[in-house]
Amino acid sequence: MKDSVAEEHLYLGFSHQYRDSIFPLHTSISLFLLSYCDCKLFRIFLVPTGENVDDQFVTKNLLGDLEVHLISRCQLPVVVQSCCLPAVVVKDGKFCRAGLSVVLRHIIQKTYEADPSKKDVLELLGFKKTCLKACAEVSQWTRLCEISIPLAVEGFLTASLEHCQTIPPDILQLERKLGEPVRVHNDDKIRRQKLQQQKASAKDAVPVLGKEATEEGKTAEMHEHPLPSLELSIAFSKLLVQEVSDAVNREAPRIRRTKTSDLPLLDHVFAEGLYFTLADIVLLPCIHQFLVSSKKQGKNLVNLPLISSWYQRVQKVPGVKKAAGKCNMELLQFPELMSAPEKELQDLSSVPHELEEENEDSQFIGGPRPTMTKLMENGIKAKFSPHPCPSWTLDWTNLPSAVSPGEGKMSRDRALRKQQQLNNLVAAVTKLAKPGDVIVDFCSGGGHVGIVLAHMMPSCQVVLIENKELSLMRAKDRSDELGLNNIWFIQANLDYFNGTFNIGVALHACGVATDMVIEHCIKAGAAFVISPCCYGFIQNTVKFKYPRSRKFKEILSYKEHMILCRFADQTAVQLPPERRIIGKQCMGLVDLDRAWAAEERNYTVQVTSMEPESCSPKNNMFVGIPA
Repeated sequence: MKDSVAEEHLYLGFSHQYRDSIFPLHTSISLFLLSYCDCKLFRIFLVPTGENVDDQFVTKNLLGDLEVHLISRCQLPVVVQSCCLPAVVVKDGKFCRAGLSVVLRHIIQKTYEADPSKKDVLELLGFKKTCLKACAEVSQWTRLCEISIPLAVEGFLTASLEHCQTIPPDILQLERKLGEPVRVHNDDKIRRQKLQQQKASAKDAVPVLGKEATEEGKTAEMHEHPLPSLELSIAFSKLLVQEVSDAVNREAPRIRRTKTSDLPLLDHVFAEGLYFTLADIVLLPCIHQFLVSSKKQGKNLVNLPLISSWYQRVQKVPGVKKAAGKCNMELLQFPELMSAPEKELQDLSSVPHELEEENEDSQFIGGPRPTMTKLMENGIKAKFSPHPCPSWTLDWTNLPSAVSPGEGKMSRDRALRKQQQLNNLVAAVTKLAKPGDVIVDFCSGGGHVGIVLAHMMPSCQVVLIENKELSLMRAKDRSDELGLNNIWFIQANLDYFNGTFNIGVALHACGVATDMVIEHCIKAGAAFVISPCCYGFIQNTVKFKYPRSRKFKEILSYKEHMILCRFADQTAVQLPPERRIIGKQCMGLVDLDRAWAAEERNYTVQVTSMEPESCSPKNNMFVGIPA
């Protein structure tokens, strides 16, 4: 165990206690992970939503061996007050991590850093350490685990008896997910092993003529005590740090010759597939509460055989029952659910895939000309406002080296283009900013925009928000080198930032992220300066539907708008000039739709081209000002 680990403060919301859980469920999930990891690296604070909370009652009944303190929201560090809980911040620091997935992943990483022998904890992050890393706005799976299931269970528990008779759609969605085939790294090899196991089992089950009575008894015995599936063998051999048996690893020649399309599919063992991950940790307290409540109401849960099997299987994972005991979670046993008659099972085909209808046609055939012509016939074409200050530039030669984007370890040519991009955004922000303003650099990456703004405008507070930890840490290192005191760093998805601010800025916000930033600014009544990027990644999401503006919706379908988005990405310098011109026009039309949508909400918006246009293939820039 490493000794010198900086103390960090973990802030968890607390609204109420219900049976053996603290609500919101995000808090119960966080406490369960801490218990599972046996992590004592954080000083934990509960932040009540109400005023009348009994300190002793909370501590004694729900927190096991964790030491927890109560603190009011007004006592939180200022940077944490701008975030949704849970949140983690280094004591007296300006670096905050917020949101369930970001905080849980950080707990896992800190646990492993402090004690590298806890490799099982690090394995919770899954293959390539990406479990629940994608933000909920672009990943349906992250959204289901992090947001939809906890909210669905909380709603189910608080609903009237009449309204909680039906299973929440998000629970049914999880049931269907568990029934989908598993895709994992090197699954071809595992599927061949499964085929070999199936053939061996089938061979053993065939009776020999003349020995019917004896073989009938053996067959019955085999069905009473079936061999564990290959998936279970692989999953638990990894958990128990065991080698899979040679019988599983060896493949017969005829198995190796089998076509991939003829191989059997893999079944779920845990939430994400074969291996126990952070997703299982997140789901267990939620599903536990749902099952406890359903059992007390006398519900027949045969409609959820896969969730019930998963719930029982998770309990067999080393450390889970111990962690549940620390959190006073009395895990249930449902043997009757393990053999639910198939005829009683609910047909899940009626449960819609999220966004299935809007995004089912992902293959767009044809070019953008018919769509552009359709818009032109209705008097709509791409238009760009004059650049407000085309020749404005920072004096880069006299700025500290840590301010320059070249410090971000990029090539000289790329650093020059980045400087040109920053000239455009900084010029626009400088015209809008006043002393005392809070400026938020959304999707900040390595902090190229935010660090320049913090250095150039010491009377303003600058907040950098970025989901990628390494990028934000590089930004903090540059800030520390400059000795900046007017800058905060928040590792979080955009939805977990709820602070007030005056100006939002984003350089090359990817796809839907541009619309998320615009929405944040409009809700805060803040001005915005944004350069969009990755138009091809735009698609309908839970919160955003395209086209965005009323005018475009009256003319274009979703598919037609997506054609514009796909061709808006064709502006790379290596493409033929004619195609780049069409790409620029498509960029202008997509951004015109965004601008008109903001103007419908009492904003004045100008779409300009950055100067020089060669600074980036994605050189559009919005400047939006509230009326």
